[in-house]
Amino acid sequence: MIKEFWKDKQVLVTGAGGFIGSQLVEALLDAGARPRAFVRYNSRGDPGLLRLLPPDSISKVELIAGDVRDAQAIHAAARGCEIVFHLGALISIPYSYRHPAEVAETNFMGTLNVLLACREYGVQRLIHTSTSEVYGTALHVPIGENHPLQGQSPYSASKIGADKLAESFYCTYGLPITTVRPFNTFGPRQSARAVIPAIITQALTQSTIRLGNLDARRDFTYVNDTINGFLSAAQAEGVEGKTFNLGTGREVRVGELARLVIEMVCRPVKIVVDPERLRPEKSEVQRLLSDNSLAKNLLGWQPIVLFEQGLEKTIAWVSAHLEWYRPGRYEF
Repeated sequence: MIKEFWKDKQVLVTGAGGFIGSQLVEALLDAGARPRAFVRYNSRGDPGLLRLLPPDSISKVELIAGDVRDAQAIHAAARGCEIVFHLGALISIPYSYRHPAEVAETNFMGTLNVLLACREYGVQRLIHTSTSEVYGTALHVPIGENHPLQGQSPYSASKIGADKLAESFYCTYGLPITTVRPFNTFGPRQSARAVIPAIITQALTQSTIRLGNLDARRDFTYVNDTINGFLSAAQAEGVEGKTFNLGTGREVRVGELARLVIEMVCRPVKIVVDPERLRPEKSEVQRLLSDNSLAKNLLGWQPIVLFEQGLEKTIAWVSAHLEWYRPGRYEF
């Protein structure tokens, strides 16, 4: 990280109350930036996971509550910002099965609002967040950025639309956009709707781990590495209009992952396939494995946290925060 680049920079982060967004805000604070955190409004005034920041840190963050679907709120939040990180989205695939309209509106129209605001205010760089889910089941591996996009769930379709909308604003208006495409980020603060915390919470407290597809393979990337990818994409020169995979280039089967967690927690736990957790056959993404060579070559980025090390850190964090979770309940 080039701290001189970030010193006193006004930066907007949408989705700042989330798993990745809250830790990105922390990283920006550490670098000397002035982050403005856009979080989804709720009547409790809850800033999401930003509440975990130390008091002396959160006092330096400008909190703005709203909804990315509200163009006026996004415009107000983007005013005066030099860099914008757009992470605000509805990200659960099972939730998108039940509420496709809300997911589509949030992820597509929310992105349009961010793009329009960034164009109006002439931001220096917009970092748009994609997802490896846009690739669908790998047609070939490793998956490079030119792999076909396949909308195998309403969520992935909404993100494909958002990605293409971002691309169109670069091509049409010259908006300085760089897209990052994380592969299955994991780590502290992640909710149990993601597979790794779901496994860990059950392994720590239950006699069985209930899972869906044990044969699905994923490229798990530790959250610190993903955040460094975001920061690198904002700092690098000449990468406007490009998309970068942020993955490790290593895949792990879900069943193998569960066995590894069981070994690490040292408890006799069985693995059970739960039909409720199985996705529709044509919607299931069987394999995601990234080719991260473009990010290495143009961003100077590469993951540095080994999967097993990241898993140990995540188990330790979840163990210390079990009261946050409802082990065994299927979260979507």
